Amino acid sequence: MKIHEYQAKVLLRAFNVRVPRGKVAYSVEKAVWVADDLGAPPWILKAQIHAGGRGKGGGVKVAGSIDELREHARSILGMKLVTPQTGPEGRIVRKILVEEAVDISKEIYLGITVDRRTSLIVMMASSEGGMDIEKVASERPEAIHKELIDPTLGFFPFQARNLGFKLGLRNKQLREATKFMAGLYRVFAEKDCSLAEINPLVITKTDEVIALDAKLNFDDNSIFRHKEIDEARDFDEEDLKEVEAARYDLNYIKLDGNIGCMVNGAGLAMATMDIIKLHGAEPANFLDVGGGASVEQVKEAFTIILSDSNVHAILVNIFGGIMRCDVAASGIVEAAKDVRLNVPLVVRLEGTNAELGNDILRKAEMNIIPASGMKDAAIKVVKEASK
Repeated sequence: MKIHEYQAKVLLRAFNVRVPRGKVAYSVEKAVWVADDLGAPPWILKAQIHAGGRGKGGGVKVAGSIDELREHARSILGMKLVTPQTGPEGRIVRKILVEEAVDISKEIYLGITVDRRTSLIVMMASSEGGMDIEKVASERPEAIHKELIDPTLGFFPFQARNLGFKLGLRNKQLREATKFMAGLYRVFAEKDCSLAEINPLVITKTDEVIALDAKLNFDDNSIFRHKEIDEARDFDEEDLKEVEAARYDLNYIKLDGNIGCMVNGAGLAMATMDIIKLHGAEPANFLDVGGGASVEQVKEAFTIILSDSNVHAILVNIFGGIMRCDVAASGIVEAAKDVRLNVPLVVRLEGTNAELGNDILRKAEMNIIPASGMKDAAIKVVKEASK
């Protein structure tokens, strides 16, 4: 789960992590009010969407007067902001963050995430602040410094100092950065983050350490423990199909291909997408109905897939273990009754009650293309999607 920058900064502030003074505004008038409350210009106006690269798309502006602030606020609010992370469809800006300007001496990148290779938490820092960290990792990997953190032991001050020294920080800068890193780690650990990224982290000309930007992502499976984070969710920034899928405990992620996939089990879903790509096509989605899906869940999964206009064919790949193939087949039949099935449908059923499931599909007299294995299913669905 993602939250906006202004929400992340409220959370950081609660953990004594320094951020610029500022407030969110939903209108030009509120933006003016915030600027007046902050004091003398210049002020920074930042579009609030769940994507990076906002400055490149015109979503970050500096205002040196109230008139200029009004002009920038009008241009940003309501705009369709296109960044490298939004794709060409962009995002509509519904709110802006108005902040005080900061006198910058040095920019740093600081991030915390989970290192899947070591099963530890990793804090990363680079003197290439303000740049895309992926680009730095690709072109100058030696510029990224790392400290691995055992979550059972926590983050030690010496690890912060190690990173600080590698970044060229000394004296007050090093002390302030050490406190900042410790506070950011507390946020990451206590709020069950999957990513905490400060880019840039700035050193001011008076050696203060401030989070100029902030990105916090959270583990969806932990949200039940954090009511305040759940309440910060912005459904305007999420794919409506993914939101609807979550209501039915379905794991759905929209992709760019044209073959819809309905599969039970994350591993089988990944294998299904791989074999579709192996045979020259692209999946339109990841959709895992889970091991014990009901008829209602299977029906909803079908509805969500068919709501994507890019889908030219559908592959249902079910291995009956906990989930029975007859339940999956019944869900397909029920969905076909309520949803206009206007694309080819390939179904592969294996495992528990597979014969019964295939019999249900045959008796329903639907236009279904049966498959006898994953390779056969992939070949057939790719062929149908290309017609």
